[in-house]
Amino acid sequence: MNAVVTPSSPDGPATELLAALARRLGAAHVLTDPDAMAGYLAEQRGLYRSRALAVVRPATPEEVAFVVTECRARRIGIVPQGGNTGLVGGSVANGEIILSLGRLNRIRELDPVNATITVEAGCVLKTVQEAADRAGRLFPLALAAEGSCQIGGNLATNAGGTNVLRYGNARDLVLGLEVVLADGRIWHGLSGLRKDNTGYDLKQLFLGSEVSLGIIYGAVLKLFRKPRSRATAFIGCASPHHALRLLERLQAGAGDALSGFEFMAGFALDIVLRHMPGVVRPLAAAHGGYVLAELTSPDPDADLAGRLEMLLAAALAEGVIEDAALGRSEAQNRAFWQLRESVPEAQKREGGSIKHDVSVPVSRVADFIEAASQACTERLPGIRVCAFGHFGDGNIHFNLSQPEGMDKAEFLGFWGEFNRLVHDIVAGMGGSMSAEHGIGLLKREELRRYKDPVALELMRTLKQALDPLNLLNPGKVLDPGGGPPG
Repeated sequence: MNAVVTPSSPDGPATELLAALARRLGAAHVLTDPDAMAGYLAEQRGLYRSRALAVVRPATPEEVAFVVTECRARRIGIVPQGGNTGLVGGSVANGEIILSLGRLNRIRELDPVNATITVEAGCVLKTVQEAADRAGRLFPLALAAEGSCQIGGNLATNAGGTNVLRYGNARDLVLGLEVVLADGRIWHGLSGLRKDNTGYDLKQLFLGSEVSLGIIYGAVLKLFRKPRSRATAFIGCASPHHALRLLERLQAGAGDALSGFEFMAGFALDIVLRHMPGVVRPLAAAHGGYVLAELTSPDPDADLAGRLEMLLAAALAEGVIEDAALGRSEAQNRAFWQLRESVPEAQKREGGSIKHDVSVPVSRVADFIEAASQACTERLPGIRVCAFGHFGDGNIHFNLSQPEGMDKAEFLGFWGEFNRLVHDIVAGMGGSMSAEHGIGLLKREELRRYKDPVALELMRTLKQALDPLNLLNPGKVLDPGGGPPG
């Protein structure tokens, strides 16, 4: 795979490029001043810091195509960036141009009859949710970063979130795309059709590709009937296996009304209560694990609270759960969700953390949590397991907090060893070492180790066919050399 030039300072072709971009986009949208670029260079988790030739901010698809064409002519790489909320170094530059899509932020059309909304890549997720809500519809993609993440990044990484159990991942919410290809051409695939059997489903090449095959700048997204009734409960249980038994009972008793089923290990709730202001303990006693379950329905007269209360009473009588609190108001429902959404921030207050975003078959998720917890504790006594996440679709954020009193740098030195330990268990259960965060830079070597070799070769073939100069997001997902794992 050919490598692009990644100049660290404007010189020769780079100077020509910046001048051409400034003429077309305006100098105000070609940032080279370090202070003006600073917000684009910092990475969410502080694991990386970008080094960029410039930050470029186009406002139209044609300007995006112009930037790509000019960079291609000079073999200068492009790192597209949305809200910069990624967790795996997927929008980190190493001397390339950072292409910020934040100015492509129009909602072009909302069709309530076709149940679609057509948006540009720079739309903030919360803005799309609110536009759908005003039309009496639901756009179900929901993430902790929804106030700052952008749709283009959500689609490029196939974002998951808290509603996957009912509505699917980001790729399941897309009908059509518009994409700027690596040669500067535009693919106009902005279709609102639910049936189109005219060949390959090209949009799936770009969804989840982490902008390594093309730059998504427009999308037609599915909308759903807006929930008119809701019931939420915070539940204490003895173990992950008890939580899995509860999931089976709620699915059997509530069917498609079950839209959320989130798990928190006991330690996860403990640190939220310890560090986060304004939160309240939801249950009187401590438990081995906790579940946040939610039922929703478009029927305003649906007695979801009554159904959920009946199901939980039966689970309590059978020993599946130990206690539960049913939300009696929207404020209390939001308070329950705040407990779940505060876990990542609370964990920062506990020192160093080694994080894993993994998935296994739902039937194995409790086995995974217990096996991985035991293995990690045996390897480093005192380590604190902070397992939480989307239990209902098999996605667990299996995070490890440093033992109390241990030096942070010493603990983080175990990162590679714990990756191997945890990911080997995941692989042995037929799982994935990246469930919803993507690969980026952070997990590139792990992908080489665990991905099927034929699948990797097919991925490299696609990259070579669509981006032979390795122009788009170079070094992400696939390693430039493409050799076997070490």
